[in-house]
Amino acid sequence: MASETVHNGHERMEFQAEVKELLDIVINSLYTDREIFLRELISNATDALEKFRYLNITEKDIADPDLPLEITIEVDDQNKTITVGDTGVGMTGDELVVNLGTIAHSGSRSFFRQLAENSRKDLNLIGQFGVGFYSAFMVAKKVKVLTSSYRSGAEGVEWISDGSGGYTIGVAEGLPRGTRIVLELKEDAEQFASTGAVKDIIKRYSNFVPFPILLDGEKVNTVQAVWTRNKNEIKDEEYTEFYKFIANAFDEPVYRMHFSVDAPLAINALLFVPDENMERFGFGKLDSGVHLYCRKVLIQQSADGLLPEWLRFVKGVVDSEDIPLNISRETMQDSALVAKIRRVITGRFLKFLGEQAKADPEKYAKFWETFGIFLKEGAASDFTRGKDIAPLLRFASSRSPAGEYVSLDQYVERMPENQKHIYYINGPTREVIEAGPYLEVFRTRDMEVLYTHEPVDDFVLNKLAEYRDKKLVSADQAELGLPEEDKEASEDEKLDGLDLKNLMAWMKQTLGERVSEIRESKRLVESPAVLINLDENFTSSMQRVFQTMNNDAASIGQKALEINPSHGLIKGLEALRQKDEEFAGLAVEQIYDNALIAAGLANDSRDMVNRMYRILERALHKDEVK
Repeated sequence: MASETVHNGHERMEFQAEVKELLDIVINSLYTDREIFLRELISNATDALEKFRYLNITEKDIADPDLPLEITIEVDDQNKTITVGDTGVGMTGDELVVNLGTIAHSGSRSFFRQLAENSRKDLNLIGQFGVGFYSAFMVAKKVKVLTSSYRSGAEGVEWISDGSGGYTIGVAEGLPRGTRIVLELKEDAEQFASTGAVKDIIKRYSNFVPFPILLDGEKVNTVQAVWTRNKNEIKDEEYTEFYKFIANAFDEPVYRMHFSVDAPLAINALLFVPDENMERFGFGKLDSGVHLYCRKVLIQQSADGLLPEWLRFVKGVVDSEDIPLNISRETMQDSALVAKIRRVITGRFLKFLGEQAKADPEKYAKFWETFGIFLKEGAASDFTRGKDIAPLLRFASSRSPAGEYVSLDQYVERMPENQKHIYYINGPTREVIEAGPYLEVFRTRDMEVLYTHEPVDDFVLNKLAEYRDKKLVSADQAELGLPEEDKEASEDEKLDGLDLKNLMAWMKQTLGERVSEIRESKRLVESPAVLINLDENFTSSMQRVFQTMNNDAASIGQKALEINPSHGLIKGLEALRQKDEEFAGLAVEQIYDNALIAAGLANDSRDMVNRMYRILERALHKDEVK
């Protein structure tokens, strides 16, 4: 390395070739946001303080032993400078040359060759160099480093560079232990000489470093990294204060989960469930609310991928020392590792919700009303977690009072021994469901049915398919698989035999392709007819969704019209067909439309209204029909 003596005994030295190339990468293409330079310098200062704290225990001959362990930052708006200092281990002259003038232990030539071949887009390996210091040149036209080693009697050293060809280095008298880095800012970076701007950067990225950060004499990192502390030592008020800070919130969290694990990864996590779901107020889709830290330094705000998207309502922090990062600390290298972190945290959070649901069902019910839609989204979209989410789902039920919910476990535990399936039915409200024909057979047999009110509910249950070896069956399906029922000794008079067979054939001819078949019902008690789905994977609520999407009244999926041969309307229909087939045809059309209404599938009432007027007119002039 070439060198020459300049003024005051300082030497002029050239950067190692790889350092020049690195500086070009850092200044022009590595970091997406220039304010990152301050995070990097504070992180380096933190490392220097941590090293000194260890050496202060293991070694005896220490310089300036009474200096407080702290980071100081001074801004000079008039001279457009910013100075970052620490009272850590400091450096000797030789260490300065190695650390700032060369890249040691790197195998750097092949590394930079790979960068060049990949147009500097593949920066995954650069984290091994630990050269965040060079980010200072993104904002500084000149950088001065003043440092003195922790070793007693060591000379102070001054290092100066403009980030181009080289640097000067020489002795500096009277320096205390530690390092001070003075940045003379470029014209387009003078905003960083503002106290307010620097304070915002510190609070965003470095608020939780374990040493005081003094900005122009004022301590700015006042909120503690509570996730690193023993949870038995943290007060509720401290958790709430931290939640409001990290989530930028004013409410108090409903739940909090604080845990640490060492295997398979070292993870500290502190997660919160807010009081409100802002998506339902029309504020748009929530962004991820979990921030990623590494050793208390922010790596990625609102980090995508740490939790699955359906847990985007969760707020908090995840801190892992096992994350390999690129030099800018702005992206995570190992997607497989991130996936492993996601699996661990998601599994722990779902287990936590299950524990809370058992401990306080009423509180969980309120949580479900606010955030249940996210768990439904997860159950419908996350193939790997559907079975884990299922116990957390809640539904209204024919056996629960209005406003109360039951779990699938509660349903299964009170099923009769001879019941094979879990039954559910969709409808806009409880009142609409209970007024419809689909519950009649369940009501007569005193069997519980879950009520679902959102279209997504049926997609969720259809995808789950079964729970605890019990098949999930919609009550509007053709095959209900109900337990065998003892026949009554005498049955109500009903239409049967050839008369019933002929009536069903004529009804099928009248309705045509609107139904796949007409069949005798085994489920109806009070209603004359009901539409059922022949496709067990396609419920009426799903069809309503597709009708809305396609603006199409056409039938989606195969339907059958079941008729109740004991109902007076059906028995009278056969007699009317013999006397006035045209009028009977109007009645069949109306029976079909009424079944559509009960299924929630009627979306064009014009024909039905006209038909009703014709039926009323014929009824008012029935004497003329005789």
